Amino acid sequence: MMKYSMQKFISPIISSIMLALWISGMAILSVQNATPISLKFLGFQSIQIPIGVILSLSVSVGLIISSILLPPLLNLGQMKDSQEYF
Repeated sequence: MMKYSMQKFISPIISSIMLALWISGMAILSVQNATPISLKFLGFQSIQIPIGVILSLSVSVGLIISSILLPPLLNLGQMKDSQEYF
C-alpha cells in the first residue's frame, strides 16, 4: 500500500482553488468592463477589443511563456547546487 504525503494531496487542491479564483476574477472584471479598448504599442494600434479578451489573452500568453521558461531555470538551480558538492 502506497502512502501519499499530505503535500502531494493538498498541493493540487490549492492550485485548483487558486486557478478557479483567478478565472472568476477575470470573468467578473470582464463583465464589469465590457467597453472595447484599443492598445497602442511602438506606434501600432490594435482594433477595439473588450478588456476581458485582452486580459485572458495576456494571462494565457504569460502562462505559456512561464511554463516554457520555468523548467530549464529550475534545472539550472539544481545543477548549481549539485556542483557545490564536488
